[in-house]
Amino acid sequence: MRNRQIERYDKSKKPGSLPYVWKRISRNPGAMIGLALLCFIIIMSFLSPYILKHDYAAVNVRKQFAPPSREHLFGNDELGRDIMSRVFYGARYTLSIGVGAVFIASTLGIILGSLAGFFGGKLDVVLMRVLDVLQTFPGLVSAIAIATVMGPGIGGCIVAIGISFMPMFGRLTRANILKIRDSEFIEAAVLVNCSTRRIITKQLLPNAISPLIVQMSLSIAQAGLTASTLSFLGLGVRAPTPEWGSMIATARGFIRDSPHMVFVPGLFIMITVLSLNMLGDAIRDALDPRLKD
Repeated sequence: MRNRQIERYDKSKKPGSLPYVWKRISRNPGAMIGLALLCFIIIMSFLSPYILKHDYAAVNVRKQFAPPSREHLFGNDELGRDIMSRVFYGARYTLSIGVGAVFIASTLGIILGSLAGFFGGKLDVVLMRVLDVLQTFPGLVSAIAIATVMGPGIGGCIVAIGISFMPMFGRLTRANILKIRDSEFIEAAVLVNCSTRRIITKQLLPNAISPLIVQMSLSIAQAGLTASTLSFLGLGVRAPTPEWGSMIATARGFIRDSPHMVFVPGLFIMITVLSLNMLGDAIRDALDPRLKD
């Protein structure tokens, strides 16, 4: 029993372990506020069709452009639809696009960065030049170009943002691999004839993953913001799907007389991005070995 208690204590004190990271995050008030807001938005995105009174797609022409009231806390849009229901239901699209895009970007970037950093030579030169070409254009411009070619829709939006974010993960992975490629434990793995796949997946990536986790958490916010921008431009999710960017795009013509139609989805975009950024900053601080308790 005593040995188990010592082992549990050691795990909670070990830098980089999950209990250690959570302990440091839980001490950050900003991170906990961001996590609470993010969890609330995620939960409401799935439960809103069942717990809210009004359907997000129900049209009521008698309440067109109605301002916020006791019955409709966020008001109604140009077709009399309840904005509160549409905002919470639309959160699933914005967040899923952000997570999906970061998954594609991180997966492709980690694969390319690992190969370039481990093998080096001509492969490194070729892969880095490809990433340089992609990174020449700003992320939003690349996403717009790719989304234009693929056409509007959730799938095209995810792929467009994922490809535009890929160079960032590829370069970060390569830089971390280069730092530890010549370490003694890697040389030992080579001497005992470990396969290249095993060295990369079992030795290199676990020791280079911390900065990538931080980048993922921060990139989800940026990807969600880019998704809203693409939808606003008509290249992402289109109306009548209640995605936040498309809601703002539809309501921009009524901003003078019904500003709540633009303000509410814009406010939720701001809250989500701010929450993810605060959480990402806390994860970065928790994984930074230079910042100890």
